[in-house]
Amino acid sequence: MFDPVPAARPASGPALRLTRTLLSPWSRFSMLVVVLLGAASTMLLFEPQRLLASGWPPQLTGGTAAMVFGLAYGALTVAFVPRPLLNIAAGALFGAQTGLAAALAGTVLGAGVSFMLGRVLGQDALRTLLRGRLLTAADGVLSRHGFRSVLALRLFPGVPFAAANYCAATSRMGAPPFLLATGLGSIPNTAAYVIAGSEAASPTSPVFLAAMGFIVLSALGGALVAWRKRHRLGRDTPDN
Repeated sequence: MFDPVPAARPASGPALRLTRTLLSPWSRFSMLVVVLLGAASTMLLFEPQRLLASGWPPQLTGGTAAMVFGLAYGALTVAFVPRPLLNIAAGALFGAQTGLAAALAGTVLGAGVSFMLGRVLGQDALRTLLRGRLLTAADGVLSRHGFRSVLALRLFPGVPFAAANYCAATSRMGAPPFLLATGLGSIPNTAAYVIAGSEAASPTSPVFLAAMGFIVLSALGGALVAWRKRHRLGRDTPDN
Protein backbone atom coordinates (compact mmCIF):
# COMPACT_ATOMS: atom_id res chain seq x y z
CA MET A 1 0.00 0.00 0.00
CA PHE A 2 2.73 2.41 0.87
CA ASP A 3 6.03 2.45 -0.93
CA PRO A 4 9.04 2.19 1.37
CA VAL A 5 10.85 5.42 2.01
CA PRO A 6 14.38 5.17 0.67
CA ALA A 7 17.11 5.61 3.24
CA ALA A 8 18.87 8.93 3.19
CA ARG A 9 22.16 8.77 1.44
CA PRO A 10 25.18 10.29 3.09
CA ALA A 11 26.25 13.56 1.59
CA SER A 12 28.94 13.12 -1.01
CA GLY A 13 30.39 14.71 -4.05
CA PRO A 14 31.95 18.13 -4.68
CA ALA A 15 29.88 19.92 -2.03
CA LEU A 16 31.11 17.63 0.74
CA ARG A 17 34.71 17.90 -0.40
CA LEU A 18 34.43 21.67 -0.56
CA THR A 19 32.97 21.81 2.97
CA ARG A 20 35.73 19.60 4.33
CA THR A 21 38.34 21.74 2.63
CA LEU A 22 36.92 24.98 4.01
CA LEU A 23 36.72 23.55 7.54
CA SER A 24 40.14 21.92 7.49
CA PRO A 25 42.76 23.21 9.96
CA TRP A 26 44.92 24.71 7.23
CA SER A 27 41.99 26.53 5.61
CA ARG A 28 41.05 28.04 8.96
CA PHE A 29 44.68 28.94 9.56
CA SER A 30 44.76 30.67 6.17
CA MET A 31 41.67 32.65 7.20
CA LEU A 32 43.49 33.71 10.36
CA VAL A 33 46.47 34.91 8.32
CA VAL A 34 44.13 36.88 6.02
CA VAL A 35 42.41 38.51 9.02
CA LEU A 36 45.73 39.53 10.55
CA LEU A 37 47.05 40.88 7.27
CA GLY A 38 43.85 42.85 6.82
CA ALA A 39 44.15 44.32 10.30
CA ALA A 40 47.79 45.24 9.71
CA SER A 41 46.96 46.83 6.35
CA THR A 42 44.18 48.87 7.92
CA MET A 43 46.56 50.07 10.62
CA LEU A 44 49.14 51.16 8.01
CA LEU A 45 46.44 52.90 5.97
CA PHE A 46 45.01 54.99 8.79
CA GLU A 47 48.36 55.67 10.51
CA PRO A 48 47.10 55.83 14.11
CA GLN A 49 50.43 57.25 15.27
CA ARG A 50 49.27 60.59 13.87
CA LEU A 51 47.09 60.95 16.96
CA LEU A 52 50.20 61.75 18.98
CA ALA A 53 51.00 64.66 16.67
CA SER A 54 47.54 65.97 15.75
CA GLY A 55 45.52 64.99 18.80
CA TRP A 56 42.13 63.32 19.12
CA PRO A 57 39.34 64.40 16.70
CA PRO A 58 37.54 67.39 18.27
CA GLN A 59 34.09 65.92 17.63
CA LEU A 60 34.85 63.09 20.06
CA THR A 61 35.08 64.11 23.69
CA GLY A 62 34.87 62.65 27.18
CA GLY A 63 33.74 59.09 27.70
CA THR A 64 32.81 58.59 24.04
CA ALA A 65 36.35 59.39 22.95
CA ALA A 66 37.81 57.03 25.57
CA MET A 67 35.46 54.24 24.50
CA VAL A 68 36.34 54.66 20.81
CA PHE A 69 40.02 54.70 21.72
CA GLY A 70 39.61 51.47 23.71
CA LEU A 71 37.97 49.77 20.74
CA ALA A 72 40.70 51.00 18.40
CA TYR A 73 43.34 49.92 20.94
CA GLY A 74 41.97 46.38 20.95
CA ALA A 75 41.90 46.19 17.16
CA LEU A 76 45.46 47.51 16.89
CA THR A 77 46.86 44.97 19.33
CA VAL A 78 45.36 42.21 17.19
CA ALA A 79 47.40 43.70 14.32
CA PHE A 80 50.59 43.39 16.43
CA VAL A 81 50.91 47.12 17.16
CA PRO A 82 53.15 47.44 20.28
CA ARG A 83 51.13 48.17 23.40
CA PRO A 84 53.69 50.58 24.93
CA LEU A 85 53.04 53.05 22.10
CA LEU A 86 49.28 52.76 22.59
CA ASN A 87 49.61 53.17 26.36
CA ILE A 88 51.71 56.31 25.97
CA ALA A 89 49.14 57.64 23.51
CA ALA A 90 46.34 56.92 25.98
CA GLY A 91 48.09 58.95 28.67
CA ALA A 92 48.95 61.81 26.33
CA LEU A 93 45.41 62.04 24.94
CA PHE A 94 43.26 61.41 28.02
CA GLY A 95 45.42 61.81 31.12
CA ALA A 96 46.35 59.20 33.67
CA GLN A 97 42.97 58.02 34.99
CA THR A 98 40.83 57.98 31.85
CA GLY A 99 43.79 56.85 29.77
CA LEU A 100 44.43 53.91 32.08
CA ALA A 101 40.78 52.80 31.94
CA ALA A 102 40.74 53.00 28.13
CA ALA A 103 44.08 51.20 27.80
CA LEU A 104 43.09 48.35 30.13
CA ALA A 105 39.75 47.90 28.36
CA GLY A 106 41.56 47.79 25.02
CA THR A 107 44.12 45.35 26.41
CA VAL A 108 41.50 42.84 27.53
CA LEU A 109 39.49 43.33 24.33
CA GLY A 110 42.52 42.78 22.11
CA ALA A 111 43.65 39.76 24.11
CA GLY A 112 40.18 38.22 23.91
CA VAL A 113 39.86 38.76 20.15
CA SER A 114 43.35 37.37 19.51
CA PHE A 115 42.68 34.37 21.77
CA MET A 116 39.39 33.52 20.07
CA LEU A 117 40.82 33.98 16.58
CA GLY A 118 43.73 31.72 17.44
CA ARG A 119 41.48 29.15 19.12
CA VAL A 120 38.82 28.98 16.38
CA LEU A 121 40.89 29.52 13.25
CA GLY A 122 44.42 28.51 14.06
CA GLN A 123 44.66 26.09 16.98
CA ASP A 124 44.76 22.79 15.07
CA ALA A 125 47.27 23.99 12.48
CA LEU A 126 49.43 25.80 15.01
CA ARG A 127 49.59 22.76 17.28
CA THR A 128 50.81 20.80 14.27
CA LEU A 129 53.48 23.39 13.52
CA LEU A 130 54.62 24.04 17.09
CA ARG A 131 56.07 20.67 17.96
CA GLY A 132 59.40 21.80 19.36
CA ARG A 133 60.51 20.61 22.78
CA LEU A 134 60.28 24.00 24.48
CA LEU A 135 56.94 24.83 22.85
CA THR A 136 55.51 21.47 23.90
CA ALA A 137 56.61 22.17 27.47
CA ALA A 138 55.12 25.69 27.31
CA ASP A 139 51.84 24.17 26.14
CA GLY A 140 51.86 21.87 29.15
CA VAL A 141 52.56 24.72 31.57
CA LEU A 142 49.79 26.90 30.11
CA SER A 143 47.35 24.02 30.16
CA ARG A 144 48.05 23.08 33.80
CA HIS A 145 48.93 26.45 35.34
CA GLY A 146 47.42 28.86 32.85
CA PHE A 147 46.26 31.63 35.17
CA ARG A 148 49.49 32.13 37.07
CA SER A 149 51.61 31.66 33.93
CA VAL A 150 49.72 34.34 32.00
CA LEU A 151 49.73 36.56 35.08
CA ALA A 152 53.52 36.30 35.21
CA LEU A 153 53.79 37.06 31.49
CA ARG A 154 51.76 40.23 31.93
CA LEU A 155 53.49 41.36 35.11
CA PHE A 156 56.98 40.80 33.69
CA PRO A 157 56.63 41.44 29.96
CA GLY A 158 59.21 39.55 27.96
CA VAL A 159 57.06 37.88 25.32
CA PRO A 160 55.30 40.20 22.84
CA PHE A 161 51.66 40.72 23.78
CA ALA A 162 50.10 39.35 20.58
CA ALA A 163 52.48 36.37 20.45
CA ALA A 164 51.51 35.42 24.01
CA ASN A 165 47.82 35.62 23.07
CA TYR A 166 48.15 33.24 20.14
CA CYS A 167 50.44 30.93 22.09
CA ALA A 168 47.82 30.66 24.84
CA ALA A 169 45.16 30.00 22.19
CA THR A 170 47.02 26.87 21.03
CA SER A 171 47.01 25.45 24.57
CA ARG A 172 44.08 23.93 26.44
CA MET A 173 43.76 26.97 28.71
CA GLY A 174 40.24 28.37 29.12
CA ALA A 175 39.28 31.87 28.02
CA PRO A 176 37.99 33.21 31.42
CA PRO A 177 41.24 32.61 33.38
CA PHE A 178 43.24 33.91 30.41
CA LEU A 179 41.29 37.19 30.30
CA LEU A 180 41.28 37.61 34.09
CA ALA A 181 45.03 37.06 34.31
CA THR A 182 45.57 39.46 31.41
CA GLY A 183 43.48 42.19 33.02
CA LEU A 184 45.09 41.91 36.45
CA GLY A 185 48.63 41.35 35.27
CA SER A 186 48.57 44.23 32.80
CA ILE A 187 47.67 46.90 35.36
CA PRO A 188 51.17 47.81 36.66
CA ASN A 189 52.99 48.18 33.35
CA THR A 190 50.02 49.75 31.60
CA ALA A 191 49.71 52.30 34.38
CA ALA A 192 53.42 53.11 34.18
CA TYR A 193 53.30 53.77 30.44
CA VAL A 194 50.06 55.75 30.65
CA ILE A 195 51.46 57.92 33.44
CA ALA A 196 54.64 58.46 31.44
CA GLY A 197 52.52 59.53 28.48
CA SER A 198 50.45 61.92 30.58
CA GLU A 199 53.65 63.49 31.99
CA ALA A 200 55.61 63.49 28.73
CA ALA A 201 55.57 67.29 28.63
CA SER A 202 57.52 67.31 31.93
CA PRO A 203 60.26 64.69 31.48
CA THR A 204 62.11 65.83 34.59
CA SER A 205 59.13 65.57 36.91
CA PRO A 206 59.33 63.00 39.74
CA VAL A 207 56.19 61.25 38.47
CA PHE A 208 57.62 60.78 34.98
CA LEU A 209 60.97 59.57 36.31
CA ALA A 210 59.26 57.13 38.68
CA ALA A 211 57.15 55.72 35.84
CA MET A 212 60.19 55.28 33.63
CA GLY A 213 62.14 53.65 36.45
CA PHE A 214 59.32 51.14 36.97
CA ILE A 215 59.27 50.37 33.24
CA VAL A 216 63.01 49.67 33.22
CA LEU A 217 62.83 47.48 36.33
CA SER A 218 59.88 45.49 35.01
CA ALA A 219 61.71 44.93 31.70
CA LEU A 220 64.76 43.62 33.56
CA GLY A 221 62.52 41.44 35.70
CA GLY A 222 60.81 40.10 32.58
CA ALA A 223 64.15 39.22 31.01
CA LEU A 224 65.20 37.37 34.17
CA VAL A 225 61.92 35.46 34.43
CA ALA A 226 62.07 34.52 30.73
CA TRP A 227 65.64 33.27 31.12
CA ARG A 228 64.80 31.16 34.16
CA LYS A 229 61.64 29.75 32.55
CA ARG A 230 63.50 28.85 29.39
CA HIS A 231 66.17 26.89 31.24
CA ARG A 232 63.61 25.23 33.51
CA LEU A 233 61.56 24.10 30.52
CA GLY A 234 64.71 22.81 28.89
CA ARG A 235 65.55 20.69 31.95
CA ASP A 236 62.05 19.40 32.66
CA THR A 237 61.16 18.35 29.12
CA PRO A 238 62.46 14.99 27.90
CA ASP A 239 64.21 14.82 24.55
CA ASN A 240 62.13 13.66 21.64
